[in-house]
Amino acid sequence: MPLPPAPAKRAALLSHDAFNVTARSVPKPAKKTNRPSSDDLIESKPQARQISDRYDSGTGHAPPLSEKLARAATSQPIQLKANVTAPVVSTQELTAAKRKKNKATGPTKLFVLDTNVLMHDPMCLFRFEEHDIFLPMIVLEELDGHKKGMTEVARNARQTSRTLDALAGANGDDIATGLLLDTTGHREAKGKLFFQTQPLNYTLPTSLPQGKADNQILGVVAALRQQHAALASESKADAREVVLVSKDINMRVKARALGLATDDYQNDKTLEDGDLLYSGSMALPTDFWATHGQTVESWQSGAHTFYRISGPVVPSLLINQFVYFEAPGEPSLYARVTEIRGKTAVFKTLKDFNHLKNAVWGVTTRNREQNFAMNLLMDPEVDFVTLTGTAGSGKTLMALAAGLTQVLDDRRYTEIIVTRATVSVGEDIGFLPGTEEEKMGPWMGALDDNMEVLSKTDTSAGEWGRAATSELIRSRIKIKSMNFMRGRTFLTKYVIIDEAQNLTPKQMKTLITRAGPGTKIVCMGNLAQIDTPYLTEGSSGLTFAVDKFKGWPHGGHITLARGERSRLADFASEVL
Repeated sequence: MPLPPAPAKRAALLSHDAFNVTARSVPKPAKKTNRPSSDDLIESKPQARQISDRYDSGTGHAPPLSEKLARAATSQPIQLKANVTAPVVSTQELTAAKRKKNKATGPTKLFVLDTNVLMHDPMCLFRFEEHDIFLPMIVLEELDGHKKGMTEVARNARQTSRTLDALAGANGDDIATGLLLDTTGHREAKGKLFFQTQPLNYTLPTSLPQGKADNQILGVVAALRQQHAALASESKADAREVVLVSKDINMRVKARALGLATDDYQNDKTLEDGDLLYSGSMALPTDFWATHGQTVESWQSGAHTFYRISGPVVPSLLINQFVYFEAPGEPSLYARVTEIRGKTAVFKTLKDFNHLKNAVWGVTTRNREQNFAMNLLMDPEVDFVTLTGTAGSGKTLMALAAGLTQVLDDRRYTEIIVTRATVSVGEDIGFLPGTEEEKMGPWMGALDDNMEVLSKTDTSAGEWGRAATSELIRSRIKIKSMNFMRGRTFLTKYVIIDEAQNLTPKQMKTLITRAGPGTKIVCMGNLAQIDTPYLTEGSSGLTFAVDKFKGWPHGGHITLARGERSRLADFASEVL
């Protein structure tokens, strides 16, 4: 028996007819939405109108049955327009296409990880998306042998062991059938982790000794490949691909010689090719004013001119990216992107540091990229600047001149802190005597050379005046070692990180996070002169910083294209 309708007022008595309502199956009303559902659009019956009017708008209570029947009798079928149903169909099609695209095709791969991959990146277990991971028992033995010590490799080995323990200790997982990689919160890992729980039969050439760990891993890969090939032949399906992942080049060569699939661990590389690195500047097309000149708005603010543009070039722009327009017979434009909102961007013209009146500590820029870099170095709103370029392009000189001007003249910063990675080009000469600054002295030859250039800019002071200026400058410059940066906080400091191409991403993160309020950090380096044997152009900390900070409103980057050292140095960099 159905329940009688609710009274219209408080303490109101129901009539006897209200209790004699016959039972009727009324479908449950759908959740009210702003847009009709696909079922309502397809059926379009009068019953839909009846159900939607179940509740009275004034009281919030259900009306009597007689009133509902009267409304149903007078209601007309809903007439649907063609333009209403079209978006629904297209949305369904797009959803189906998206599901089809995300659906994995073919069997997943089985990656066998080498020990050096785990010691290189402890989080590598969660970088293989939907694919599975296999760890031979010899890999665990090698991890156990490298876990002692205070080095970075030892720390990574201990972290990997903790990660494996957390995965193996998850409730409900069977180590024989594989451990789910997403049990520890890493939802991007959809695969399983397999351990070697039983001996695998494999035969390697006699030239490969069985006692070596690398050869045992190769044997495991060969055995897994044969095992999955046999299973595929029984089920008449495609064989599962078994791939060895290793950072050891020689091991990958031996695997390819044995006919095994192998690959390098690429997740540590920011870019595959160093030529794809963000340059920080972009040349506007020759037809820029013809395609964008109709909607340009310009206004003046101080010494700068602003342009608001809209057009096809806007999607390819980033905040603090420099743009320039150079064409014969037309006025040039050098500007910086200061704002991007939707399909519009705002350009701000630059200060010309090529002119002698705008010299910074007596230094003027000589080319377009140097002018871009000086605008970043002298801007108080830019907290992080990265400079890359060939040898002799003026990175250290411009950074030091801008720092001295803002420390001594503008009083924007209290002092200059200079540090660099102490990586030798050749053999190490041994321990260096003295204090921290005296030990860092031989590494700061570039600083001394540029200080000599800057001290000669004031020709009217005389020898005594130049000596006093040099002493004042050196009192405001502190040379620090990177080994003692942990835990420090720089307040209103101008920090120069030289030779940053030899830093790892972790070291770069350690240095940048030292910045306190009012501190500016300048990172400089030449990616073609990496002296660390374990870094490349794609995995360098400088490349990592440039890629991660591009488009940030308080950061900027410029690649200096031309060296200004000498004709001899320019020719040597081209031919050697």
